[in-house]
Amino acid sequence: MAAMESQDVGEPTSPAEARKGGALPADRQGLLKHSREFLDFFWDIAKPQQETRLEATEKLLEYLRTRPEGSEMKYALKRLITGLGVGRETARPCYSLALAQLLQSFEDIPLCSILQQIQEKHDLQKVKKAMMRPALFANLFGVLALFQSGRLMKDPEALMKSVKLLQGLAQHHNHLQEQPQKALVDILSEVPEAMLQEILPKVLKPDMNSVLSSPEHLELFLLAQQKVPEKLKKLMGSVNLFSTENMPRLVTVLKTAAIAVKKERRLPTVALDLLRLAQKEDKFLQFWKEVVEQGLLQKHSWPASYLCFRLLGAALPLLSHEQLQLVMQGDLIRHYGEHMVTSKLPNQFKFAPEMNEYVGAFLEGCQDDPERQLAMVVAFTSVTNQGLPVMPTFWRVVRFLSSPALKGYVAWLQDMFLQPDLDSLVDFSTTNQKKAQEASLHGPERAMFRLRKWIILRLVSIVDNLHVEKEEALVEEVARFCFFHAFFETKTPTAKILETEQRFSFPLDSRARQVVSSAFFSLLQTLSTQFRQAPEQTQDKQSWTYRLVQFADMLLNHGRNVTALAPFTMQQRQAWDRMLQTLKELEALSSEAKAKAKATAFQHLLLLVAIHLFKSPVESCDILGDIQTCIKKSLGERTRRTRSKAANPQEPPWVEVLVEILLALLAQPSHLIRQVARSVFSHVCSHLTPHALQLILNVLSPDKSEDEDDNVVVMDDCETQLENEEDKSEDNKNSESEEGSDEEESDEEARDGYVDQGFREQLMAVLQAGKALGGVDSEDDNEEELGDEAMMALDQNLSSLFAEQKLRIQARRDEKNKLQKEKMLRRDFQIRVLDLIEVLVTKQPENPLVLDLLEPLLNIIRRSMRSSSSKQEQDLLHKTARIFTHHLCRSRHYCHDVSNHVETLYPQVERLVQQAGHQADSSISFYYFNASLYLLRVLKGSTADRPVPKTQKKEKAGTDPSTKPKGSKAASCLDLSLVTPIYSSALTSFLTRRNSPLAVPMFLSLFSRHPALCKSLLPIMVQHVTGQTRPRHQVQACILLQKALMTRELRLCFEDPEWEQLIGQVLAKVTENLRGLGKAQTKSEQQKELSSLELLNALFRIVNHERLTVDLTAVLGVLQSQQSNLQHRQPQGEPFAGFSRLYDLYWQAMRVLGVQRPKSEKKDAKDIPSATPSPMSIKRKKKGFLPETKKRKLEGSAEEEAAKPAAPNGNQAPSGAQPPSTGKKKRKRVRSKVPAQSPVNGTPAAKSPTSELPTATSPSAPAKASKLKKNRKLPQENGATPVSPVEAASRKQHQKEPSKTGVSGKPRKKARLSLAARSPSLLRSGASKRRAQLRKGRKP
Repeated sequence: MAAMESQDVGEPTSPAEARKGGALPADRQGLLKHSREFLDFFWDIAKPQQETRLEATEKLLEYLRTRPEGSEMKYALKRLITGLGVGRETARPCYSLALAQLLQSFEDIPLCSILQQIQEKHDLQKVKKAMMRPALFANLFGVLALFQSGRLMKDPEALMKSVKLLQGLAQHHNHLQEQPQKALVDILSEVPEAMLQEILPKVLKPDMNSVLSSPEHLELFLLAQQKVPEKLKKLMGSVNLFSTENMPRLVTVLKTAAIAVKKERRLPTVALDLLRLAQKEDKFLQFWKEVVEQGLLQKHSWPASYLCFRLLGAALPLLSHEQLQLVMQGDLIRHYGEHMVTSKLPNQFKFAPEMNEYVGAFLEGCQDDPERQLAMVVAFTSVTNQGLPVMPTFWRVVRFLSSPALKGYVAWLQDMFLQPDLDSLVDFSTTNQKKAQEASLHGPERAMFRLRKWIILRLVSIVDNLHVEKEEALVEEVARFCFFHAFFETKTPTAKILETEQRFSFPLDSRARQVVSSAFFSLLQTLSTQFRQAPEQTQDKQSWTYRLVQFADMLLNHGRNVTALAPFTMQQRQAWDRMLQTLKELEALSSEAKAKAKATAFQHLLLLVAIHLFKSPVESCDILGDIQTCIKKSLGERTRRTRSKAANPQEPPWVEVLVEILLALLAQPSHLIRQVARSVFSHVCSHLTPHALQLILNVLSPDKSEDEDDNVVVMDDCETQLENEEDKSEDNKNSESEEGSDEEESDEEARDGYVDQGFREQLMAVLQAGKALGGVDSEDDNEEELGDEAMMALDQNLSSLFAEQKLRIQARRDEKNKLQKEKMLRRDFQIRVLDLIEVLVTKQPENPLVLDLLEPLLNIIRRSMRSSSSKQEQDLLHKTARIFTHHLCRSRHYCHDVSNHVETLYPQVERLVQQAGHQADSSISFYYFNASLYLLRVLKGSTADRPVPKTQKKEKAGTDPSTKPKGSKAASCLDLSLVTPIYSSALTSFLTRRNSPLAVPMFLSLFSRHPALCKSLLPIMVQHVTGQTRPRHQVQACILLQKALMTRELRLCFEDPEWEQLIGQVLAKVTENLRGLGKAQTKSEQQKELSSLELLNALFRIVNHERLTVDLTAVLGVLQSQQSNLQHRQPQGEPFAGFSRLYDLYWQAMRVLGVQRPKSEKKDAKDIPSATPSPMSIKRKKKGFLPETKKRKLEGSAEEEAAKPAAPNGNQAPSGAQPPSTGKKKRKRVRSKVPAQSPVNGTPAAKSPTSELPTATSPSAPAKASKLKKNRKLPQENGATPVSPVEAASRKQHQKEPSKTGVSGKPRKKARLSLAARSPSLLRSGASKRRAQLRKGRKP
């Protein structure tokens, strides 16, 4: 853009003001000379998106750099200065930032002139009262723009004017609050000392009352104290800010600052500056005690408390070791602990994450000082609530500890566990705890138990934390510490065992031992899972469990020094010694590559049971002996299989014993046992026997698992959970509320309890014995008979009776809760046992035993879907369905040798199909039907004479093997003569029953996998297309036929004459259905018409694609006879939702037969006969009104239109009978490519390239579809039903090679469409070629 004249460019005026003045002002004329791009910069600057603002500012600066002397610079400055005072509060900082960058880029612009323009534009003396607030903010943001430009410190004159302006703005506190004073402090903090000495007397009053009046004034004083202390002393003299009389005023100032930053949740700068000044003047203790603990904490204000917490976190790096201990032992840290305990509700603010950031930053910053790190974590750990530390056991800041500090922290935790020092803790009790708890119930014993419980969990959490860099010695020390104090105690100390030198100041009770035991097994799980893949964790490459077993053996051998809490018997000790011997043998076998995995799995199982020998010696001893026997037999089975079987035929196979052991272990709620059981079973499932599998299925069977409870006892760690719940409830219980709740609960139980007939009879007997019911005697006699003693006796009898009834009700409820809990435990056990099923299906999919899993899994699915209310039932259902669907039915591998099970498989298929048809829910029926398809797949893939080739084993799940020649059917175990009656009865039931659970997708899946079976079922589908069946069943038959006939696999099962005969039969049935086209009254009949037309069009595609010789005269006659029904049906106002779809399908079929669809005409609204308006339209018409002139115009135009004669085209269908096609994209393409076609009555021409085509009533229509015209292309189906990929491929083939000889032309080769034709890329390429042919055909 050319340079413009130098002239003042003002603010743009509105067009209305320009019209009033008669001419555009000079500024307006200058504005019109600017480009639209330049003006858009200022709109983008004010947008809320930061990227848009920055980009607009950068473009504005680049634009101005090219023409720094033009009028654009003046206009930009004036526009930005004007934007400082806009009404939108979010736009002011944007203009301020843009102005700052502009001044930073162009340093030749004087700041004083800009400040003067700001004051002139937003003059506070002349502005109106309503515009006072925007003007104040404009001045404030203007000064901030000068400051952000970085040039204010270089211009003393502009700096003094800015300071003076900010002092003036500070007088308007109602609008700006403390913002001008904050801006002044920010500016003066960057001013050089020499200039600050000059400015300081003008901005700071030499009066302590003024200094302590607000946080901003105090911050200014602290700034001067830090940068120019001599000038401040000369100005104000010697000032003792921390004097006794100033302390209350400092507390008030800090409280005001805390309230000011309440929403920002940050530490005020003035508080940290005060702390640093106190630290510098050696008055930190006085400041902390009088200002923080005795001042701010006594205000009982959470903003003040949060300020103290933030001040503590920020002060951590500034404090010495002694100061840190003093601060962490005071009232502030106790108040922080109380906040940690009381702020557990979801909607309460929690300061713990912010404090964790402070502590983490402190620990990370002093990596070279482990003593300070250790003092910090110990101090926070020492804050306890009645013995329980407030910090969580998973406190993640320990990841910043250095190695020496971590070792010291672990040693401190162990010492505190052994010899708890409650006096060194910062203990507290909340207000509610002080009111509700009795001193007798909460003595030092309870506090010691809570502390030890937290410490042992803290030690386990340190090892469990993945972010902590731990050494092997530290991990082993924690593991040995937990194991020793869980199961052993010291007799006499010895230097060989370091744990024996650890003495308890207070003995460890049984509850604490149980806590340590459960913590040890949690630690064992962590060591077994996290460090299993890290061999560097153990130098000798031994597992942690093995090392702990060695440590336990060492303890057992030192009987003089240590003793087990539950000493081993002779039998248990012998089992332990045999276990060690077996471990050595397994270790020797693990060196071999073949047996390494199996030996390792057995080794893990043996070690795990050996560790459990200390927890439950009786049960584990028996299991340990059985495991060793199974291991020996499994490892020696290859060489001595026949000999072992012949030696003792009565002895059960070792794999059955091992399965029973695994089931017994899975009954325990341990994740580690669950993982080890999966690992062991994965190595022994190849040796599984039918009886061993039946043991697993008995657990999953709902009848046997619920009735036979003597097989496996499900364990539950309820004692520890009850202890934890009691421990938690003791912290917050209230005696009065508990009594009231007990009374209410008893009342509810008595009211809701079921009153049986026996209780009624007992009550009547008591009342009759006491003569309280009355009888023949009068009321006076009753009153005489019932004296005080009788009334007392009656009351006593009634109270005892109701007490017994209450006990019976409570017993029934307890029994119900017990049964519910047992059911929950049983479901959890079944979920764990499903792991074994999943391992079997995954590792051994070709095992014939897998076939026995179908019906048990289906029973679980059926039962869970009927009663899937609880979360456990949902988990059981989801896991079972996942195993059944993904790992079984869709597995890539399956059983290929069922020659010995063929006799049982066919009845099983029949049983599954029958059960699928008898289910109440279609989703359950789907699983049963898929199970039958899986069995068909197994039968088809199995051979009776020869093994199956490897290529067939690798076929994908759910896909039918490649089509075999007829000669190979003899080798398959699938006998169609046995299977066809099963599925034919199912298909007949589906097409005749009113509410059948079977569905169309089930049979489509059957047809796609087994086309030969589909061929046998085709007569049933053809039979039900028409006849006396229900319309809904006819729709389903049409859909099945349409999908089945379009598949390539089914076509390969037919010879050409046989296929042509089938097409003719289906066509005759469809033609019979279409005789009632347009006469449907119900929804099912309407769907029948749609599906019949879709099937007809599918048949047409097959005929055209394969060039079959089929007589279509009858079809054409039926369709032509029903055209009038369709045309007269649409204007009645009652067509169903798919009428346009039906109409499109009708004309699609007619077009194939050589009859072109008539051209549709758009009629005006005045020509359409008015129907009865709906209530909604009446409501809409009542809104608003039309002027009289408009009403007269409408009346006149309506009269003129009524006088016009009717259209001469008699063949044209009535209005509304030809809805526009849904193919919008196609219509646009044709219209753009054929611009020469003239519209008819205001509507575009039809799609056909020729304008003279016969209509449905034209006598020149062809008699047979076999004599189709040359070069006639199939039209695009508007809204056709989605077809299969093969159907789409066949349609493309016909479109690319249009028929030239008609349907009855010369025979040609069969089209071979490979499965690759289903690729979407091929479909797209075919469509593009077709479009190219259309373009070539339309060119002149």
